[in-house]
Amino acid sequence: MSSPSPLLRLSGVIAALVFVAAVIGFGAGLDGYAQARHPVALLGAQGMPHALGFNLLGFMLPGLLAVVVAECLRRQLPATAGWAPRVGSQMLLLAGLAFAAMGVLPLDVDDLHGLASQLHASAWMVWVLGFVAGALLLGTARLRDTQGRALGGVAPACGVVAALAAFALQGVLPAPLSQRLAFACWAVWLALALPLSRAR
Repeated sequence: MSSPSPLLRLSGVIAALVFVAAVIGFGAGLDGYAQARHPVALLGAQGMPHALGFNLLGFMLPGLLAVVVAECLRRQLPATAGWAPRVGSQMLLLAGLAFAAMGVLPLDVDDLHGLASQLHASAWMVWVLGFVAGALLLGTARLRDTQGRALGGVAPACGVVAALAAFALQGVLPAPLSQRLAFACWAVWLALALPLSRAR
């Protein structure tokens, strides 16, 4: 229930900044890559230049830092916390691990229906479902807490928009843009989760 250290409180901000910088930087360095037309996972796909670097900085490091954020939020829960915030914090931890797993299980652009690509897609699905469920469960529980009400407003909003981007807007927006919107919601939540949280 103690407040995380100043360094830990910055872990989500660092994760969000590293992820955004990796997508922009590696995207700019890859000939022919367009943010509006190509998926983020292409930057770390098998055989792509600097794929390992992107997977480390774009997926693995932000994912592991997201695990730190989720664990800090879990440790802030009081002993009397109900099942919703507890399950929510665990789902957010799972989402962080799944995000890191996307870097461990890179896409295979030569075989989008092969095992490697299916594993990457599965990690993405676990990430988005874990994030949406976790943000909604933990966030709505914080709405009833005067000290955590700011996080209670941001987390569900990010979760709802991420869900819409991942599942409902695929036919409205180009897939790379809807995917980036889901990632942006996650990055916003990461950057704000600990600064807006309060130990109770």
